[in-house]
Amino acid sequence: MNTSALITMITTEVIVAFVTIYFFIKVLKTPAKPEPDSFSENDDEER
Repeated sequence: MNTSALITMITTEVIVAFVTIYFFIKVLKTPAKPEPDSFSENDDEER
């Protein structure tokens, strides 16, 4: 493998790894949305 191909391959792998790590950390830091509790929403209904 010649030098330019090796540089291109390493550069691409570094960019892909950086983008993957960036979005993985972004997903981990995103606060969770509060999900509605189906039981508490139906407390006022009579059967």
